[in-house]
Amino acid sequence: MSEALPGMPPPPPPATPRRAAVAVLYRRVGAGAEVFWVKREKALRFAGGFYAFPGGKVDRADQEVPVRGASGEEAAMIVAAARELLEETGVLVAEGAEVLGPERLKEMRRALLAEERKWGELLTEAGLALRAEDFRPAGRWITPPYVPVRFDTRFFLVEAPPYAVAELWPGELTEAAWVEPKAALERWGEGTALLHAPGVYVLQVLAQFDTPEAVLARLEAPPHCPDGIATLVEFQQGIRIVPMVTPTLPPATHTNGYVLGHGELLIVDPGAEDVRELEKLRELLSILEGEGMRPVAVVLTHHHGDHVGGVKTVKEQLGLPLWCHARTADRLDVPTERLLQDGEVLELAGSLPQRWRVLHTPGHARGHLCLVDERTRAAVVGDMVASVSTIVIDPPEGNMRDYLAQLARLRDWPVTTMYPAHGGPIPDGPGKLQEYLDHRAARATRILEALPPSGATLVQVVESAYADTPPFLHPVAQRSALATLEKLVEEGLVRVEQDSYFRA
Repeated sequence: MSEALPGMPPPPPPATPRRAAVAVLYRRVGAGAEVFWVKREKALRFAGGFYAFPGGKVDRADQEVPVRGASGEEAAMIVAAARELLEETGVLVAEGAEVLGPERLKEMRRALLAEERKWGELLTEAGLALRAEDFRPAGRWITPPYVPVRFDTRFFLVEAPPYAVAELWPGELTEAAWVEPKAALERWGEGTALLHAPGVYVLQVLAQFDTPEAVLARLEAPPHCPDGIATLVEFQQGIRIVPMVTPTLPPATHTNGYVLGHGELLIVDPGAEDVRELEKLRELLSILEGEGMRPVAVVLTHHHGDHVGGVKTVKEQLGLPLWCHARTADRLDVPTERLLQDGEVLELAGSLPQRWRVLHTPGHARGHLCLVDERTRAAVVGDMVASVSTIVIDPPEGNMRDYLAQLARLRDWPVTTMYPAHGGPIPDGPGKLQEYLDHRAARATRILEALPPSGATLVQVVESAYADTPPFLHPVAQRSALATLEKLVEEGLVRVEQDSYFRA
């Protein structure tokens, strides 16, 4: 991604949330409880690579299945939760399910997953009845508007019946297991289990399990969640995201700011000029300051407008110094108090100290920086990659040779989860970096193939080599194509004469 260019279409409106249901399956262990969690396959469009609880969207047919003690939307949500629970765990919670043998349960599960039979038909044939008392309302969470795929999700607390045997069937899920909530939160803190805000809060509540009634009361009223939308989003402990509307390239509509730390805090890339967008950052800081934390500096990954729009306001309002690379500082009209260099470490004191290694990663911008947490190897990567599109390399500021070298450097570090400026976290950092390297290599081959013996202009190269790209994005594609052509010229594979390019 990069800054918006003239002529780009306006950003799309936020997606309409789809109805969904989640079953938080738990069992009592001593004085506490264990919960059954699953890991979603990394290629899934929504929450790929994240840990979650069994759940999914409400189907139209779910509205036709009766639920004893519920009606309307509440009943449809319970039907969906019960169906997803069977599909993802093999656990069937219904009146009469205790008499079904394991083979019958597997047959029902297989029929559901293969979409061979309707859920209501399977229940009727087995003589089963869903009951509202088995699915106790445990909160409502709505995906924030900056996420491309959104859900309006009802959570239900479900106690596993004595006969239940939960097991993983590979497919959309890659892991599934019973886990102590405290152990799950430790993995979240270590960065080895990414969680969305609802998952974090559910585990925090269940870690203090006393009675189901007390647990339900807390789950129904999560803090920092007006209208069901979380304002504190911490995919792994100590890395908080603040997406703000900025003038960036589609399909992105936001640029992610980040707040890092457990005591002393760094604010990374406050990119919005609009004070209403900056208020999101201020609200998050207010929450953290209430917990005894405080910001100590603003850090920039690079100088592009969608990353620096709010720098002056944030500096002045909070009285914070600005830290960035020298090649970023000389492109700003805001004073810089500290010039960051490759290899230095930013230490943050706190309940869990952090050490962020600074990596100078030119290519997209000459002063581009990434920050890598030395403990978890999570990386805040700015515009090195994006989870919603590719990155524009725009000469002369952009340089394709440098960019590819830095992609390989991050891959080989290796980083773990990457936190980009556009889109959600990328759990498999090395895999995504290799994907980018492969994509650029394939594009370079297509550009070479687009050069006839008579030569071609940049516009002609893009029309051929970027035929898979919508025409309105061709002006953007021309910039990255030019960067690739410059690299090919340096390598002796292409020559340029009077604005036309030829194979060497």
